[in-house]
Amino acid sequence: MIEVYIDGASKGDPGLSGAGIFFKNVQEDSKFKIPLGNMNNHEAEFQALIHALKIAKERNYSILSIRTDSQAVDQAISKQFAKREPYKSLLVEALKLMEQFDLCFVKWIPAKENRVADQLAREAIHLNK
Repeated sequence: MIEVYIDGASKGDPGLSGAGIFFKNVQEDSKFKIPLGNMNNHEAEFQALIHALKIAKERNYSILSIRTDSQAVDQAISKQFAKREPYKSLLVEALKLMEQFDLCFVKWIPAKENRVADQLAREAIHLNK
């Protein structure tokens, strides 16, 4: 099982945003900083999940335990429901990607346990052009 720590960050609401992704206990490059352009923090959190799933699929990982400090993402995934756009579309995309794995689940963790992904997301904001 691959542990994946994800986080999204925004400088403003909306504002320049970034995603941080950390794959724990893998041999390949495992830290990603992804600039996301202009969006709000919740969108950035969903985008971090989507990007993590795409990277995991490219690397042929089959079992994922995804850790997030975003209660919005955790609850949307567990309930398979988001009330309004753009979250509905992002949730649908994430759920479709999750179906491609043998086992894939999202678990909420406190922010203090997600420091690596948080730092990567903050650094990713500065990569926006």
